[in-house]
Amino acid sequence: MPTMRKYLFSAGFALLVAATSVSITVMTPPAFASEIKYVVNDIPVTTGDIAHRAAFLKLQRKKGDAAQEMIDQTLRLAEAKRLGIRVSDAQVEAAYQRFASTNKMQLSQLDGVMEKSGVSKGHFKEFIRAQMAWNQALSARYRSGDGTGAVSEQDLVRKMLEKGGSKPSATEYMLQQVIFVVPAAERSSTLAKRKREADAMRARFNGCNTTREFAKGLIDVTVRDLGRVLAPQLPPDWAEQIKATKVGGATVTRETERGVEFIGICSSREVSDDKVAQMVFQSEGSGDKNADELSKKYVDELKAKARIVKR
Repeated sequence: MPTMRKYLFSAGFALLVAATSVSITVMTPPAFASEIKYVVNDIPVTTGDIAHRAAFLKLQRKKGDAAQEMIDQTLRLAEAKRLGIRVSDAQVEAAYQRFASTNKMQLSQLDGVMEKSGVSKGHFKEFIRAQMAWNQALSARYRSGDGTGAVSEQDLVRKMLEKGGSKPSATEYMLQQVIFVVPAAERSSTLAKRKREADAMRARFNGCNTTREFAKGLIDVTVRDLGRVLAPQLPPDWAEQIKATKVGGATVTRETERGVEFIGICSSREVSDDKVAQMVFQSEGSGDKNADELSKKYVDELKAKARIVKR
């Protein structure tokens, strides 16, 4: 079974993949006036939002309550924001492009599908943002040990006995983060230049000992030692790149809300102890959980505390 992280990120797209593979001879929907229909914790949900989501459900050939989905999405995004989770426009754009590529479509074709079906690319991108943010929020909750899936000491012993008494191992990385800072007000004018600078520094990267020396002559470059990080703890957005990068090398540069970043791999080693065993078994166990149920439970808790006013 898939891990929770992969399941949550991909589940929202699966039906749309199928839908976009069929003929899309749909008529352009009429324009509509947008009025506030609900207020969710002081955040408005408009009739336009609901109409776009209804079109999205139709495109997916999926039954559902469009208004309720928008209320739930608003609660999810608000919770992610409360937790300090931010999904940048660059991350959303990258996911949108990957979706088009996976479905063998040009971006213009995907834009056309979204507009002709009445979904709009803006609504779909906000859906992507919500999915990515909620995935991180749910993963953080799942790992927190608040009754949603933490591995107890008793479970840990049982799992170890099932594996012949041996503890699992995991890769422990020593990481360094390099950020070419781009202020929000200067993003449109300087992002491309900063990316070229970051790519140039990344190409020269040959270990963590010389990074600060390279950065000395550069303006607004932050070097952070992230310390030791176990593989199950790697940030989802960076995990695959870090695992694919050799020691002494650096991941490809990425545009983030802070600017342009890459991560250097200072060292790595295989470790095995009680903490590793707990994390690995917990990670493995996530595939046995019903991600929909965990997500629903979380949203229901948020809804019970929320102020939802119908206009």
